[in-house]
Amino acid sequence: MRAARLRRTVDVARVRSEGVSRSDRLFVIHVLPNLTGQLRVTVSASRALGTAVARNRARRRIREAIRVALQHRPTAGGADLLVVARPAVRDAPAATLQAAVVRELQAVLG
Repeated sequence: MRAARLRRTVDVARVRSEGVSRSDRLFVIHVLPNLTGQLRVTVSASRALGTAVARNRARRRIREAIRVALQHRPTAGGADLLVVARPAVRDAPAATLQAAVVRELQAVLG
């Protein structure tokens, strides 16, 4: 399964305000069902993570963990996901990040 990108600011704001959220020490994930029938994902990182390089690296690491986790899932219904990185994600080992992503996706997508 491949996820599309959630790009429009209006859509991201709607997921943040209306969606259900779950938190982990590495990130917060907001999910809102959509009518498109596809999974759309966006990853956000605030300046609390550090420089632009650190924020971009955190976003790339989370997107890759999501990509790997979705490869092994059957097609899910339509949903919009907003993943907000936390500072702990900078130092987390890849295996820990991958396990957290799989666990949280399973919780929000079933």
